[in-house]
Amino acid sequence: MGHLQNGQWTDEEFLVEIDERGAYNKQPSLFRNWVTTDGSAGPSGTAGFKAEAGRYALYAAARCPRAHRAVLSRVVKKLEDMIALVNTDMEVGGQGWGFGEAGHKVPGTSHSAIWLHEIYTLSDPDCTTRVTVPTLWDTRTQTVVSNESAEIIRMFDTAFADIAPPTPELYPEELRAEIDAMNHFVLENINNGVNRCGRSKSQEAYDEAFEKLFEALDALEERLGRQRYLVGDRITEADWRLYPNLIRFDPIYFLGYRCNLKRIVDYPNLSNYLRELYQTPGIAEASDIDGMKAGTFGKAGPIGWDGIIPRGPENSLMQPHNRGQLSAAA
Repeated sequence: MGHLQNGQWTDEEFLVEIDERGAYNKQPSLFRNWVTTDGSAGPSGTAGFKAEAGRYALYAAARCPRAHRAVLSRVVKKLEDMIALVNTDMEVGGQGWGFGEAGHKVPGTSHSAIWLHEIYTLSDPDCTTRVTVPTLWDTRTQTVVSNESAEIIRMFDTAFADIAPPTPELYPEELRAEIDAMNHFVLENINNGVNRCGRSKSQEAYDEAFEKLFEALDALEERLGRQRYLVGDRITEADWRLYPNLIRFDPIYFLGYRCNLKRIVDYPNLSNYLRELYQTPGIAEASDIDGMKAGTFGKAGPIGWDGIIPRGPENSLMQPHNRGQLSAAA
């Protein structure tokens, strides 16, 4: 996939994500500013943006699990009426994430974009970066706030608390150390693990990623046999960061990314846990499994498929789960 080089789109691969061993490594995000309650600067970046209803737009894509995190957070934090959602897709011969032939009127501007990278260069005309989702856009200053999913979900968790309907905090202070540790474990072994299985260019890199991935799933299966959620006795950010990979595993990763030792349905605790999360109000509607498969297995997908979309597996995520029977974590 191409990227912006000094503000110009190129299909050349200057920003390499495959290392000398053939292993996949994600490039860091460029835009790292924060939306905060009062508009003060956040933990990263240089500028702060005040939380206001109707001011921001979230660019996402059904096929992208990192974008899915932000979409889920928008739902769980009841921000649907405050933050616009704009979906993008890819096409063969295109310039990354785009809006189709009809284009997209960039909110807060007179500009109509065909490609998401045009919105990046509205913010920084000379930027060199991959163009990724999720991307959070500020209509007032006409700039990209952030394209780092981990930070966008933190903004959604607290920045809008004074103006949004009340919801439980997903990153409570007393659990932050545990959540951070779990996030790191999931990121390294599962979030990145499935990509390393699917995109590695050497047998050695694939085998290493494959082993780490299923060791991690085995560990989570054991953990979820003792407690209802990943951290503590309540749903936290850690659960919603894992969920996008779990819901994609059987219909996409098992076959398309060569993660074919076991399916999630073969893990009793993980499959029950996944069903509980899926049945949380609003989450099924924010989980477009058909769109995920179409975006992955289509000819413009990330793994070089032939464009034929597998029909299965059957969606059984609305079947009853047993998670309410588990006691809270110690």
